[in-house]
Amino acid sequence: MLNIMSETLSKRIYTGPDSNAQYLQELLEKAGIPSRKRNDFASSTMAGFAKGVPGQAQIFVQAHHEGEAVKIARSTFPKDFE
Repeated sequence: MLNIMSETLSKRIYTGPDSNAQYLQELLEKAGIPSRKRNDFASSTMAGFAKGVPGQAQIFVQAHHEGEAVKIARSTFPKDFE
């Protein structure tokens, strides 16, 4: 899991339940694809205000990994891409 990905160089490949996002992040790591998970609701709650959807997280990958990462995400959670 990388923290060095800039917002401009990363692509969001998944938005869904936090538990699914965590599992997907593990699969991406096994495939050699670094990723970053973002949960706006959890972060904003810790900061003292609520923003985002409870229990939802986003997964970001570097742009050059986007195609392969989306394939993994779609095959793992096909209903989330309907």
